Amino acid sequence: MNFSMNKIIDNLENIILMNSIRIKNKIIGKNHPVFVIAEAGINHNGSYRIAKKMIDVAKKAGADCVKFQTHITDEEMLKTNIRPGNISKETLWSIIKNCELTEKEESRLNQYCKERKILFLSTPFSISAVERLEKLKIPAYKIGSGELTNLPFLKHIATKGKPVILSTGMSEIKEIKSTVNLFRKFKIPIAILQTTSEYPAKYKDINLGVIEKFEKIFKIPVGLSDHSPGIYTALGAVAKGACIVEKHFTLDKNMSGPDQKISLDPFELTELVKGCKAVKLALGETKKILKEELPILQFARESVVTKNNIKKNELFTEDNITTKRPNTGEIPAKDFFKIIGKKAKKDIPKSKQIAYSDIY
Repeated sequence: MNFSMNKIIDNLENIILMNSIRIKNKIIGKNHPVFVIAEAGINHNGSYRIAKKMIDVAKKAGADCVKFQTHITDEEMLKTNIRPGNISKETLWSIIKNCELTEKEESRLNQYCKERKILFLSTPFSISAVERLEKLKIPAYKIGSGELTNLPFLKHIATKGKPVILSTGMSEIKEIKSTVNLFRKFKIPIAILQTTSEYPAKYKDINLGVIEKFEKIFKIPVGLSDHSPGIYTALGAVAKGACIVEKHFTLDKNMSGPDQKISLDPFELTELVKGCKAVKLALGETKKILKEELPILQFARESVVTKNNIKKNELFTEDNITTKRPNTGEIPAKDFFKIIGKKAKKDIPKSKQIAYSDIY
């Protein structure tokens, strides 16, 4: 009975959230702060000590979430000599095997995140990994691009009833629609990330315009999982409406590992968080004179003034009046041509702001 009531409450909250999703106390959507995922990935090189330090760095930088990867190598891949493109001379099998964290280590990292008050997430790469994360009561699932078409894996995650953030690298719209529809059938809140699976990704391949395209097609929160150098495209994504930004980070780009050099260092991660907040705040659509601009308006704009001495009954012309700062006179520069052709009621000295009482 309690389980059913909880399900009903969750469904009602999902309806209220509409085009947003909630992960614990974080609401992700257009009208909320950008959700920054600090992707630790496998940059800990299998070291619990380094992984724990990465949590401290992510927290200090102000990220909303630190995300790891749950690899159980034997469960997720066949032993193979295939290499991950040009980013490493090691085989993919060796890289993953050497970067595994144990179940106990992941549990301790999850607990440490709770203590540091930063959200812990981890991307699973097998059904066994999902079950391990379920023991940690993980609040949501981040699904990597490689699993976007892994239907039995996706269905298994959907049965857990938790929000999903889905990367969309190496895919077409048709495939993304199919996966989104799968989660919708299970009434799973979902967000998708525009992703380019190049390491590093070239700026011309990032395609930030896809963010707005995804919004129109799916009407769900959209973000960017970014593998390009620096923070530039991530900030551009926020300007395009991204609700989520995910970037790999490292303690030191000179550490061994295929992702280290393309990752942000601690300073860059901090700047990313600051930049996302700044760009989000700057996205207003109102154009009016702000209260804070009024003092500037007084000295930055101009008033109508005399160029030289003007005698009583003399016509105002472009030869004897002009505009100069400050805008403290009665007649602003925008009304300059309304004065042309009118007459002076009295003698007016040179370089004097003209008043309406000077005109007839």
